[in-house]
Amino acid sequence: MSEKSKNSKKTGGMKQYIGGTILTDDRVTKQLPFLLFLAFLGIMLITNRNWSERTIRQIEVLQDTLDELRSESITLSAKLMDASRPSEVAKKVEDAGIGLQEPVKPPQKLIIQKK
Repeated sequence: MSEKSKNSKKTGGMKQYIGGTILTDDRVTKQLPFLLFLAFLGIMLITNRNWSERTIRQIEVLQDTLDELRSESITLSAKLMDASRPSEVAKKVEDAGIGLQEPVKPPQKLIIQKK
C-alpha cells in the first residue's frame, strides 16, 4: 500500500498543472511568499527602468533646448557688440536724421567754485 501512496503523488504529471491542483500542493504553498516577493521585485525593476528612461528623455530634451538657447545668446551678443561700436552708432544717428554730431573736443571736467 505504501507503494501506491508514493506512486499516487508522482502520477498526474501535466494533469496537475492543467487542473490547477498543483497550487494546493504543500511544496508550492510554502514557496508562495517567496514567489510573491520575486513578483514584487520584478514589478519594481520594470517601474524603475521606465522611470529612468523617461528621465533620460527629459534630460535630452532639456539639453537640446539649452544648446539652442546658448547659440541664440551667442548670436545676439555678437550682434550687440557689432551694433554698439562707435562707427555703427554714428552711422545709425546719421541715417535717422537726428542732427547729432560727434564731439571734436574731449570731455572736460566742470569745476564750480562756491562763494
